[in-house]
Amino acid sequence: MNDFTKMFSQAKKIQEKIKDAQENIKKIEVEGISGGKLVTLILNGDGELKKIFFDPSLMNEKKEIIEDLILAAHNDAKSKLKKKTSEEISKVTGGIGLPPGFKIPF
Repeated sequence: MNDFTKMFSQAKKIQEKIKDAQENIKKIEVEGISGGKLVTLILNGDGELKKIFFDPSLMNEKKEIIEDLILAAHNDAKSKLKKKTSEEISKVTGGIGLPPGFKIPF
């Protein structure tokens, strides 16, 4: 019975660490940049776009160029967010990767 109690206690600690990691991930903000800072945007840990900035000189460009720069900045931010999220998860898992398809936040 003592082993079961120990396992349950460890599971509870892991659950608390996962909950903390989820909260920390929500607080993450990353900056995506493209065109040498012509476009800068901010994503939060949930992947939501929080802010977007355009260099004033960008307003003289063609629509297609602006669209491409926005996409590039978004992709840059998503890449950075994925890295930061992985770092946060590694703190909980001790560097052991999660199974493919396992998502945090749940």
